[in-house]
Amino acid sequence: MDIGRLHIFPIKNFHPVPAALLGPGAHEMVGASARDLGFRRTLLMTTGLRGTGIVDEIRAQVEAAGVEVVVFDQVQSNPKDTDVMAAHAVYRTERCDSFISLGGGSSHDCTKATRVVAAHDGRLITDFKGPLALENPVLPPHIAVSTTAGTGSETSFAFVVTDTTSDPDRPHKFASFAHALAPSLAIDDPVLFYGLPADLTAYCGFDVLAHAVGAYVSILEMTPSHGLALQAIELLATHLRTAVGNGYDAAAREGMMYAQYIAGQAFNSAGLDAVHSISHATSAHYDTHHGLGNAIATFPVWEANLPFAYRKYARIAQAMGVDTRGMSDVQAADAALDAVRRLADDVGIPQNFTSLNTLPRYSKSRIGEGRYAHAATIAGDDADCARVALHALGDVCTVTNPKALTLDSMTALVRSAMVGSR
Repeated sequence: MDIGRLHIFPIKNFHPVPAALLGPGAHEMVGASARDLGFRRTLLMTTGLRGTGIVDEIRAQVEAAGVEVVVFDQVQSNPKDTDVMAAHAVYRTERCDSFISLGGGSSHDCTKATRVVAAHDGRLITDFKGPLALENPVLPPHIAVSTTAGTGSETSFAFVVTDTTSDPDRPHKFASFAHALAPSLAIDDPVLFYGLPADLTAYCGFDVLAHAVGAYVSILEMTPSHGLALQAIELLATHLRTAVGNGYDAAAREGMMYAQYIAGQAFNSAGLDAVHSISHATSAHYDTHHGLGNAIATFPVWEANLPFAYRKYARIAQAMGVDTRGMSDVQAADAALDAVRRLADDVGIPQNFTSLNTLPRYSKSRIGEGRYAHAATIAGDDADCARVALHALGDVCTVTNPKALTLDSMTALVRSAMVGSR
């Protein structure tokens, strides 16, 4: 262990994770679980799932258990502070006493944030940034039901929200943490992932990879998370290609479900790296999909971090299925980068952020439509890279990146993600 780091993180904090129901058919337990947790009138928060049948199915199961349901389906991708406050207004007006989030990270994060507002008499969510010492740590109960294999938010004690009150030229996406934020119950059922489009399956899969690798290489050196992280990488390397190619492959969807869940547990206590910092910053400016942002940022960040954690990247290569026998640790670390490039090519990850401008179909894209859109396309010019890099440098995930970053070095990483190629 590098004793020079002891003054930064002398004591490790293993954070709580919620109880969980995992596996095919788990979502059918949502009604009984809500009843057992004392729900009487719950707010079901979700994003763009209207018309899929999933919302109606979950609502019917909860109501069949004797719990009244109010639906709020206006959560945006990359949830905004306005979404949180609108959800809280419905929660208060409808006299709800609990929450169910249905979807991916946007639904779960927005719900966690709304619980904080509900426990603090409607105060603005922008009053709650960073590590939280909550005046009222008793939040309304919450069941998080995932419909994607990527987020990990269903098992974490954090949320990320975009602040729309910030300067439009310098938008801010903030993360907040408190033990009370962990949901009361997580439900991960691969059956709910079957209808996820191939591109979103790939993007969410790279979110899992970013969680697992970020947790493993983080300078927090959270040893209890390392086994979880490596197992998640192995599951992802085994199952992501099949899940993208055939979304109805039961084994692949279940494998990705477990990869998501344990990667979420890993980063919950171990932290992340600058992959997430760049994705957070880019989505703050352009509303880009979070998992896709992680996928594109993976390559410049891995290249920058390899010299500072090559033994760990050598172990990552093994988890990704590379036969590293006869290789030095440095060679094996390089092989990990080759393996992730091949995976990205196989599942259709775009080369860079500016290439999103020309994609014929970019799922969940609202480039040019959001409050903070500087143009109808991602520029990727010097001014754009400088804006995004400044945001990324201040992101909490940058603190635990293996390579210490300055504004200049972060700008170089952002520029590579914007216009480079892998």
